[in-house]
Amino acid sequence: MSGYHGRILDLNLSSGEMKEEKPEPTMLRHYIGGSGLGARLLMDNTDGDTDPLGPGNILIFATGPLTGSRVPTSGRHAVLGKSPLTGVWGESDVGGNWGTALKKAGYDALIIRGRAPHPVYIHLDEEGARIENADHLWGQDTFATEVLLKQEKGEGIEAACIGPAGEQQVLLASIMHDGRHSRAAGRTGLGAVMGSKNLKALSAEGQRSTPLAHPGELKKNLGEKVRGIRENLVFLSDYGTTGGIISLEETGDLPIKNWLQGKWPQVEALSGEKMAETMLKKKFFCGACPIGCGREIEYRSEKFGPIMGAGPEYETVSTLGSYCLVDDLEAVAAANELCNRYGMDTISTGAAVAFAIEAFQEGLIGVEETGGLHLDWGAGEAVVEMVRQIGEKKGLGALLGRGVRAAAAEIGPRAEEMALHVKGLELPAHDPRAFNSVGLSYATSNRGACHLAGMTHALEGSIPLPQLGYPEIPDRFGTGGKGQLVARMQDLMGLFDSLKLCKFLLFAGIEVGDSLNWCNLVTGWDLDQKEFLKAGERMFNLKRMYNVGCGISRKDDLLPPRVLTHPRGTGGAAHNLPRLGEMLREYYEYRGWDEMGLPTREKLEELELEYPWEQ
Repeated sequence: MSGYHGRILDLNLSSGEMKEEKPEPTMLRHYIGGSGLGARLLMDNTDGDTDPLGPGNILIFATGPLTGSRVPTSGRHAVLGKSPLTGVWGESDVGGNWGTALKKAGYDALIIRGRAPHPVYIHLDEEGARIENADHLWGQDTFATEVLLKQEKGEGIEAACIGPAGEQQVLLASIMHDGRHSRAAGRTGLGAVMGSKNLKALSAEGQRSTPLAHPGELKKNLGEKVRGIRENLVFLSDYGTTGGIISLEETGDLPIKNWLQGKWPQVEALSGEKMAETMLKKKFFCGACPIGCGREIEYRSEKFGPIMGAGPEYETVSTLGSYCLVDDLEAVAAANELCNRYGMDTISTGAAVAFAIEAFQEGLIGVEETGGLHLDWGAGEAVVEMVRQIGEKKGLGALLGRGVRAAAAEIGPRAEEMALHVKGLELPAHDPRAFNSVGLSYATSNRGACHLAGMTHALEGSIPLPQLGYPEIPDRFGTGGKGQLVARMQDLMGLFDSLKLCKFLLFAGIEVGDSLNWCNLVTGWDLDQKEFLKAGERMFNLKRMYNVGCGISRKDDLLPPRVLTHPRGTGGAAHNLPRLGEMLREYYEYRGWDEMGLPTREKLEELELEYPWEQ
């Protein structure tokens, strides 16, 4: 099996039983790996009745055929399970080096079942897997956990772990990788699933190489492509993901003041350039990556003490910064480090804090709920303290750690206007009022509000994709054709997540033909573009079927009222509002779904998927 080891490890923490499965070649060709393979495994093992925090839920770690192949940016893996935050499809894609270590240990994927009777961690190498006692790790933050694991198992291991937030099953908990470099499987609360299983960490190491079908051709191809990737993404290499925040604020894409404000001149204080001037120590790279967008910072703050490790990404400086009107980079970096140590999704955490600030300002909560803390717009120290409360599941933080949907339901009806989410997942930092397609992608993404599911802001913003049918950049404020555009991009991005490619490659001119060519050179398949894109469509529909089994339908393919009815008023998207209904109708028709948002029997048969519903 070129591109694969042909080994999926199925491990039950309740019984300690382990078994290996060999995936069928047809299944791999249908679902590729990573996200697609995980979709099939999750669909086959859980359903709408599965308790996300019960032993019946599974946690899947899956690599792709390109992982370990030296294809640029392929050092990635997917983590999947039923989400405790949303109650539906849960998935998070992550870079770093742990996925490559899992592949080098000889496994394509890992399925974790049950619940250990006490804290444990799993060690994987070429000799197999072992369940080890983790009593001494329980309670440690993610930085300390990696240090202790390396002392115990050797410096050559790579670690994935949860922090105190995951242990306490905070629903915003993430699974962290690479120690202080803090690569996160951040979204949908899968760190809480890990905590519910008493699983503190996974360590992996090995020397097994990924078998390649055409190594000579691949090497020649990569030599040409890597040079172009470096040249095209030099700005990302120099300034990281925060290097684009000023231009995004100008276009109206940057959410400000919990999505209420149109412009924010203070944005420069949070830019990648500012970070480079004040905090940057060096850049770091994920596995097989020629870009190096990671920012390693070192800074001693008078207010927050020493700050060391991964600097905040674009989404983080937005949610913990502009969402809350905090223009203090020290405060944002300190809050980011707390999220990384506790193991929490910075997007959902920042969104929850911004929600709390607005609720406090409107008198819906007071100092009695905040423990005496005044939640004011722009108050960086209050934001840092509220992040601490969420991570420690204390005070108001215990409520916010359940997500904005649950928090608003408890605070009262007025708070629901302030809680911006789709299907229970907080909105990331790209505004649908700046790119209409983003609104449709948020509404239909299987895990809830997700900019990565479609990456349509890239296409509507600056990147033509002629091989996908878009030789010119579409009108970002237009409506016609957006259903087809979003569906096509979602299918393509699902393939990136299954092969294990970073989506920043889009900005380097990498698109359908390149990813297809790499897939065939590694696996030895002869996929053409039609079959390749059909695999992406199959994965997306399978995930939708899972969600339908959880009760999802058209009623849930919505956007928060604030982005549908509240124009920004100023800035680069001052007056646009996304016309979701028009786009959704076209989207369903293009997808081959009925008016309720259910895939039809004809569509599923075309995709070689089962039809589970009665007529």
